[in-house]
Amino acid sequence: MRVLGIDPGSGIIGFGMVNKGRNPGMLDAGVIRTTIGDEPASRLLELYNSLSELIEESKPQVAAVEKLFFAQNVTTAMAVSQARGVILLALAEAKIPIYEYTPLQIKMAMTGYGRATKAQVQEMVRVQLKLKKKPSPDDAADALAVALTHIATLRA
Repeated sequence: MRVLGIDPGSGIIGFGMVNKGRNPGMLDAGVIRTTIGDEPASRLLELYNSLSELIEESKPQVAAVEKLFFAQNVTTAMAVSQARGVILLALAEAKIPIYEYTPLQIKMAMTGYGRATKAQVQEMVRVQLKLKKKPSPDDAADALAVALTHIATLRA
């Protein structure tokens, strides 16, 4: 099974494709960047088109998307929420089942500790996928963690 993990953001959206098997393997990882300075609607359209193209090319069977958690910046929360809505729309339009995980669920699945640091989670991504170094950029590594969380949840 091909699992597409997505780490939503306002300008940089991480994605990671993992093959679920006895030993999960990374198929692809990277980021979708929208053009800074463009109008919000143009950036959302750019995100939608890029993600739709990625879905068409990679043909994931399921998608795992990180749920949002914001304690501070309302402006950032709104922009990321809008991007997340576009992500969910593109996945739903492609008829891909969507699973959502909170940051706490991801940290628990990856490290067994709900207060794990980003570096600890990313190190576990590297270990579980048997990579020589942690995936880069951080948004791609985070998206792989979301995909691995879904795979771990299926095994539980």
